[in-house]
Amino acid sequence: MMSWMSRVLAAFVLTAFPEMLHAQIVIEHPFEVGEPSEAVAAITASCACDWGVLGREAASLKLSIDGEYSQHLLLVRGDAPAEYRVLLGAVSAGEHTLGIEWDKARSATRTGETRIGEIEVHLFRPNDPEYSWLSRAPILHARPGTVEKFSDVPLMMYVEAAREARGYDYTVIFSHEDGGTPTDRLMATWGRTTDIELVYRFSRASEDSVLEETYQGVDHEIRPFRGPRSGDHPLLWVSTTNNMVSDSGPEHVVRFAPAPVFVTLDRVSREKVMDDNPWLYAVTSAEMSREKRIDARAKPGTGKIPDPRRFAVIEACGELENATLAFDLATGRSGEETRWYPSDRGDARFRIARSGCFRAALPLPEASTSGSITGIRARAYTRPPREDEAPLPPGSGRVTLQSVNAVFMLDEAFNPSPSALRWSGTLELTGERPAVPVPTDGR
Repeated sequence: MMSWMSRVLAAFVLTAFPEMLHAQIVIEHPFEVGEPSEAVAAITASCACDWGVLGREAASLKLSIDGEYSQHLLLVRGDAPAEYRVLLGAVSAGEHTLGIEWDKARSATRTGETRIGEIEVHLFRPNDPEYSWLSRAPILHARPGTVEKFSDVPLMMYVEAAREARGYDYTVIFSHEDGGTPTDRLMATWGRTTDIELVYRFSRASEDSVLEETYQGVDHEIRPFRGPRSGDHPLLWVSTTNNMVSDSGPEHVVRFAPAPVFVTLDRVSREKVMDDNPWLYAVTSAEMSREKRIDARAKPGTGKIPDPRRFAVIEACGELENATLAFDLATGRSGEETRWYPSDRGDARFRIARSGCFRAALPLPEASTSGSITGIRARAYTRPPREDEAPLPPGSGRVTLQSVNAVFMLDEAFNPSPSALRWSGTLELTGERPAVPVPTDGR
């Protein structure tokens, strides 16, 4: 634990003498390791910054272990103290020092005011259950230009047990994607503006079988990992504007190592991780605002969206066969006229085209709340032809809707509201037929 005096001195130096910080270690946090372990640091910090304001986006911290560069940490959550968890990697038995330096060249604060609060280093030994997935978590090198313009930052990593083999899947939530799906389509068909990408997987068919490692490369192709490591941690390079990765790249690049969080996503979408960490909604919305992707009058197809807090998010599960899917939401209390709003907003590109558990989102009129939503219906369409494929006959698309897990909006602080509607069962939909009401049970 950091001593009381160390915390006071650190806060004083960081606020009083910012011009001196770019060339010196301002905090040295010693910790002792009893036996070889994986280390995770929990750093409580804040800065006089605002991720949504050009020129004030974030403070950048440079972390080292025993004087060797470890990673950078961007403080993206503003002036309220927040905990940032980072993976320090393998540490040997003995005494070690975590160094924290304010990186002036990569910070965008007017005063350099940065506060470091409590620092805790958690150790996980080989016999601890967390060790199996912490010890192989990937480390990401930043895509050139993203740190400089405070864009597409890896905010969080989560890990799941692989479903078909012994191993783990590692997924990163980026603050956005500069390329790939336009923002309005991303919101309509995924229900968020972050970019959520599987980056690495390792697995074995059995305990004695050969380890297989893959990563998600250009064009979403799953490729064998043959790259370098830091200990057992694979090193990856974010290499495309939609945050695909490579297992090779330049050596001297800023890197990030968010400590993975273990999750179990059973009959829910992966966006559920954002609901459990609502600060992610606030950060990505701030980035959309700074990049001028938010416009109250935004029309579908412009790549812009209204305020994300005006959107109703629908999470559902189902199976799609040669089909795409859209939803309609109704608003209007008793005695008021019912109005329906479509999630595809009249654009076929804004429809869901995947099976499993998925999300859609659509903007409602200003001042709408979850309590304004009174009904939901679903519409199936026959999917458009793929390249070099003849169009499918009308009515070929089939959807089996299995549940509506949630319908919610974000409040002023970007926290998801309680769900307005829920339903589970079986609802069969056929392409090009009228919308089918979903018999929800309300709250």
